[in-house]
Amino acid sequence: MNYKEIIDQNREAYLEELFEVLRQKSISAQNDGVRECAELVADKLRSAGMQHVELMETEIHPVVYGEYHVSKDALTILIYGHYDVQPPDPVEAWDSPPFEPTVRDGRIYARGAGDNKGQMMAQVLAIRTYLEAEGTLPVNVKFLIEGEEEIGSVNLVDFVDTHREKLKADLVYASDGPMLPDGHPYVLLGVRGILYVELEVEEAAFDNHSGNKGNIVPNPAWKLIDLLHTMRDADGNVLIDGFYDDVLPPTEEELALLEKLPFDLEEVKRNVGHDGISMSKADYYRKLCFEPTFNIAGFASGYGGEGSKTIIPKDAKVKIDMRLVMNQDPDRIFELLQNHVKKHAPDVTVKQFGKMWPSRTSADMPFIEPIRQAAEKSFGKEAFIQPSLGGSLPDAVWTKVLGVPSVLVPYANVDEANHSPNENMMVENFYNGIEATCHVLDVMKDIDM
Repeated sequence: MNYKEIIDQNREAYLEELFEVLRQKSISAQNDGVRECAELVADKLRSAGMQHVELMETEIHPVVYGEYHVSKDALTILIYGHYDVQPPDPVEAWDSPPFEPTVRDGRIYARGAGDNKGQMMAQVLAIRTYLEAEGTLPVNVKFLIEGEEEIGSVNLVDFVDTHREKLKADLVYASDGPMLPDGHPYVLLGVRGILYVELEVEEAAFDNHSGNKGNIVPNPAWKLIDLLHTMRDADGNVLIDGFYDDVLPPTEEELALLEKLPFDLEEVKRNVGHDGISMSKADYYRKLCFEPTFNIAGFASGYGGEGSKTIIPKDAKVKIDMRLVMNQDPDRIFELLQNHVKKHAPDVTVKQFGKMWPSRTSADMPFIEPIRQAAEKSFGKEAFIQPSLGGSLPDAVWTKVLGVPSVLVPYANVDEANHSPNENMMVENFYNGIEATCHVLDVMKDIDM
């Protein structure tokens, strides 16, 4: 009996297993149902056939850990996922309740359906499927399913560093985020890093009348705008001294991988909601994979309500996220930013709210092509290899702290609407993800590391 036959025989049961997890709230930012969900996921690992399962504490939310040991000579795969979810707000924008999973038009709608419970449960149920088909697993398998990904994986680095011997593996395998358009699977070899900061300045003790005190009281919004103009030019180049010093250019092999990726400019325009985008495939993927960003994520000052209110605001703040590429260090970039602000606007305060290091696994690793073929076989469409994701995930925890290669194979559809109302995952993607994980386990037994 092959994996697909077993999955087909258990379609309803597997879907109900997922629905149980989706019904359980696990909003990490609000500590709503998180521990209860961790305990439920631990039960799912046990019932799938994992030999040893435990909850391991962090300073905030527990990690669900599981092991299946075959032999000391077998390769070890560490499967990573997360059971926490974003808040469902605005709840009124959902077509069905966010924690009551519903199937409509071949899609599962629920908070966490795509990010990451649907993909994580596909991996868990793959263990059950493989054991039913073969009686044992072909490699040693470890699961690390955290409950803090949606709040920045704040304890993951320390957790992995503390338990590096327990977590020792030959490969970290994860499924998160969306697939390519038209349902094409792909193997991601890395991610951009991130540095998130806030700049704030206060000029007066209270708001002032913009006429009676105009030209008298300085405006903090203009001070931040002037400062921002010293940080980035009109062409998008970052002007902070040293910002680009450590940027690692792509290899010829990585550039060749980009040429094989699909690209449809009209679909890109639809996906981002902007008709004015105009760029080639090479520019699109180069900007997404290999160039850092300097983005204003929010700007707040003064009155933003209906109608007019003539004031000079007392304070202003801007939130900035920088996506970093190999080999930029977020700690060094933060220091460079602080020096820049001190030079141009010393009364502006700088706060850091989050950081992740960029990470990338070499395309030369022997498991890359077999995993690509496994995804292609399971999803029935051509699979690709992309050197880096535009977004940021805690991938450097594996490549830098644990010191092992890492790959990401998303199972969710490109329009999963993760973090948004009506988050969803195609039902067939869920089943195909189970099969894909089985094939990945299968091909790894023949890899010589």
